[in-house]
Amino acid sequence: MSIDLDALSREELIALNHQIVERLKMLDTLETHQSMLQFHPGARVTFAGTSGERRTGTLLKFNRKTVTVVTDDGQRWNISPLLPSPLKDVSKGQVIDLSKNRG
Repeated sequence: MSIDLDALSREELIALNHQIVERLKMLDTLETHQSMLQFHPGARVTFAGTSGERRTGTLLKFNRKTVTVVTDDGQRWNISPLLPSPLKDVSKGQVIDLSKNRG
């Protein structure tokens, strides 16, 4: 697909720009909504903090463009719904003490 931008007037370029911006906003909204669908309030999640450290917490609520997570140390974070990953519950697994098996 090729659009001859040189053939468009200033008004047509401005109208095209507005359409492009609105389309991009809609795509961002759809991506955000899709990301939110994989979680529910109360879900345990992990995400990278501002300095790169891994944080774990509980998803508290969905906002318009962010999700609110309360970390295990009590901090409240509003982050992009693209950032959190589900935290796997390893407490239900069996722990094996490997030190007993060493000769």
